[in-house]
Amino acid sequence: MKTHRSNPIVSLVSRMVSPFIMMFALYVIFHGHYSPGGGFQGGTLIAAAIILVRLSEGSDTAQLQFSRSWGTPLGSLGVLIYFGTGLAAVFMGGRFLDYAALHLAHHASMSRSYGILLVEIGVGLAVTAILVSIYDNLLEGEADA
Repeated sequence: MKTHRSNPIVSLVSRMVSPFIMMFALYVIFHGHYSPGGGFQGGTLIAAAIILVRLSEGSDTAQLQFSRSWGTPLGSLGVLIYFGTGLAAVFMGGRFLDYAALHLAHHASMSRSYGILLVEIGVGLAVTAILVSIYDNLLEGEADA
């Protein structure tokens, strides 16, 4: 097996670009209910930024940014946020994912907007955690070879 040698230029560029990718991903998530984009696209961008650092720095160093043990709990939390938003609407007298029933604001349109935002955050969190976990699981056996 080849040992990982970090290229200083690749390492520097990936560490400089990664925060900007994550900021754009947060923009995509938080504006997904107004414009194209949303949780899946933003979650994929965050996962891509994390994986970029893992590719350039090596998996052991990148564990400081997003630990392997966070994948399942954060993925589950994202699904729970999504499902909890829909279930809260049912408990408040609406249908599943009927955001107007959530009464998060004075107007039904703003309540819908906040409900969609909660769902987008949940989806983004779940997609990020699952994609990084898939990457980690694919490389799990490589360290032993």
